[in-house]
Amino acid sequence: MKKGTLLNSEISYVISKMGHTNTLTIGDCGLPVPEGVQRIDLAVIKGLPEFMPVLKAVLDELSVEKIILAEEIRDKSPDILKNILEIINLTEAEENKKIDVEFIPHEEFKEKTRSSKAVIRTGEYKPFANIILVSGVTF
Repeated sequence: MKKGTLLNSEISYVISKMGHTNTLTIGDCGLPVPEGVQRIDLAVIKGLPEFMPVLKAVLDELSVEKIILAEEIRDKSPDILKNILEIINLTEAEENKKIDVEFIPHEEFKEKTRSSKAVIRTGEYKPFANIILVSGVTF
């Protein structure tokens, strides 16, 4: 049995195949997944699983140099944004690396998901609870 935090085999596989600057998206239950992009659907019911525990588990496994968020999260889901920024700050401190934060319009965000290695769909039921993780290096 795997010893680490992340038990989902599909997510683990995608992370193991990622290289520098590849992207992985984690989204709420409403984020569309572009045709041809791998969908890892974790959603069971509204709110299960929530976005934050999934993000935390992925950040335990993936080296991230930048995150991309929709501008709209500031007004529509400030609580989610606060939680995201807190975990990013903790990750920066633990890894002694800066993680850049970029905000873009939601339509542009959806376009960028087309180049993601996968989109992880959560059961999160709050608007704009979506993030694109840009893979960093571990050295």
